[in-house]
Amino acid sequence: MENVTEQNRNNDAAQGGPKTASQCRTVRYVRCHGSSNRFVMVDGVAEADALAGVDLGRLSRRVCDSRCATGGADGLLVFAAGEGGYAMRMFNPDGSQAEMCGNGIRCVARLAADLLHAGEFTLFSGGRPYRITRGEPIGEGLATFGVEIGVATSGPDFGFFGPDETFVGKVIAPLDGELRFTALNLGNPHVTACVERIDMELLRRLGERVKQLPGVFPHGVNVSLYECGPDGLFVATYERGAGITSSCGTAMTASATAAALLGLIPFGAEVDVRNSGGMVRCLPQRAADGALGTRLTGNATYEFAGRFLTDAAGAVSEVTVDERFDAETQAYGRFAANVKKRD
Repeated sequence: MENVTEQNRNNDAAQGGPKTASQCRTVRYVRCHGSSNRFVMVDGVAEADALAGVDLGRLSRRVCDSRCATGGADGLLVFAAGEGGYAMRMFNPDGSQAEMCGNGIRCVARLAADLLHAGEFTLFSGGRPYRITRGEPIGEGLATFGVEIGVATSGPDFGFFGPDETFVGKVIAPLDGELRFTALNLGNPHVTACVERIDMELLRRLGERVKQLPGVFPHGVNVSLYECGPDGLFVATYERGAGITSSCGTAMTASATAAALLGLIPFGAEVDVRNSGGMVRCLPQRAADGALGTRLTGNATYEFAGRFLTDAAGAVSEVTVDERFDAETQAYGRFAANVKKRD
């Protein structure tokens, strides 16, 4: 067992001093990733007593901090049980709760599959059901899961077009006067634009600009730019609540769906979608009644597992690493190295 606590004692002191053992609860966690989108994942069913009353938003801020001995993360995932069945709760690094996370739900799906001994089941996120299946591995030695994501073309998250309209390949003037965006909701809101070449500084400005436009984006929005070529799509995303991220599963799904709506790729055909974190496969589909849905398939990789102490306020201390999944980490490293990069 590797005990990595000194950093956390320093962090805890900054939070008002260390807590006594009687005030703290021990929580088991797994650090995992989907397409290099890294999470601290907790089994909230098994750890229900330890997590009872804990401020999960603050806990997310602590475990996602790069100074934490968890190594930092892009979010906190909690596998939970409710009246409708099993669910994912996902918290961003800033403590806000996300309705959906395409990379995160695959990691939770792996945990659920192990616990439920099932290869096909439903997980809820943000109150919506998502059908999960084990997927054909996208790389040797990689646990792979697919999720069916329903895609809406309107909703209350968009204040720049009417509830009975769609917004495909159009300018959002308050955000940018030239880019042509497609607005989609996959359980969380996205705007995505096809460009000849991704400009990361422009993407950063767009993401920051969203925060100044509450009338246009009442609940914020994930902003993506994507390139479309013969080898598929390449996507970069400014994620709501996290900023520029190496990977966002729903953003890759939204971009593939937008490309199909624009006629850049066909419906009913799987497409490779890459980003700086790796690659997934997306299958955009349009039903006879016009309903949209895209299947997202990608890795769910465990890196290490351990325990930490937390109190009701979400403070974190005494983080340990008890097990490392080196074979999985190495397998993903080989896969990512072989993913074709942009020219």
